Amino acid sequence: MKTKVMLLAALIMMGTGVLSAKEKTEKFKVYGNCSMCEKRIEKAASSVEGVSKADWNKETKLIEVTLDDSKTDMHKVHMAISNAGHDTDLHQAKDEVYNKLPGCCKYDRAKAAPKAAEEHKH
Repeated sequence: MKTKVMLLAALIMMGTGVLSAKEKTEKFKVYGNCSMCEKRIEKAASSVEGVSKADWNKETKLIEVTLDDSKTDMHKVHMAISNAGHDTDLHQAKDEVYNKLPGCCKYDRAKAAPKAAEEHKH
């Protein structure tokens, strides 16, 4: 009987741990043009610890990211993408990184992310 109670207590504690890990999904704008951009953007987002899914749509320029918010946050995902050369709603890629992108991946930065360009240049 004591073993069953201890096992039940252990299962409840494990279940509590699982419930505290909170996954959330958000969409935000990421600028790019082609399938090479798609691979680079998704790879950058997926490289952030805690991200379980990253899917960028080149037509809508929206990325859908699912992450465990006990391990990371959306700001880190935005930063990883901008560090790969792509502007997001919150962060503009450094010019030297953007300039290294292949020609087909370069987009009109003036139209891309005015918020990022004005407020969060990194």
